[in-house]
Amino acid sequence: MEQIPIHIKISDTLYAKNPESSDLGKRIIEKSIEMINELGFERFTFKKLGRRIGSNESSIYRYFESKHALLVYLISWYWSWIEYKIVFAITNVNDSRKKLLNCITIITETVKKDNTFSFVNEVLLNKIIITESSKAYHTKAIDVENAKGFYKSYKQVVQRISAIVLEINPKFEFPNMLISTVIEGAHHQHYFSEHLPALTNFEKGKNNIVRFYSDLVFKTIQNDG
Repeated sequence: MEQIPIHIKISDTLYAKNPESSDLGKRIIEKSIEMINELGFERFTFKKLGRRIGSNESSIYRYFESKHALLVYLISWYWSWIEYKIVFAITNVNDSRKKLLNCITIITETVKKDNTFSFVNEVLLNKIIITESSKAYHTKAIDVENAKGFYKSYKQVVQRISAIVLEINPKFEFPNMLISTVIEGAHHQHYFSEHLPALTNFEKGKNNIVRFYSDLVFKTIQNDG
């Protein structure tokens, strides 16, 4: 049976032209992920990207008005992909605790390449999310961009998992705070494990980050009543 192609839906407010609509657009996404991971967001430019893909710098501006817009697109793609993984992992699971554990695993585990999407290296994109995504949020235009729905995919992931928290304990007051803290904290722990190991208890092969946050969440939301 032929497999139906899966597409990650991204709001059209995040680009001037959909990069998935052409081979050039897909190369822009593929090589920008490689270069931002390699150079860092500050040193990354459309001029350098144009040289890498063998195209004029102006052709990139037909897809994204700025490198900030491209970074927001990559962040949105990542969180939409995470939501796709979550939906797949909890479909037909009736036990709320099992659903929550599946979600925590997805948002805290080491990311592996998903061959479903050939033009996106999810492993490198995850590194960009960890090291560079705050540069998209910490801008003077954040409120305007948020009103336009720029960060909707990230918020949807948090809200989807928060809803499962409330299935387990409807009286828990802080589901969004808890889940966003877990996501950001897990990112820090993965970064520390690679660069500042004295700040973490990560041990290769022991899945300590997933275990730590799973234990933290369930102990936090347990209903003593």
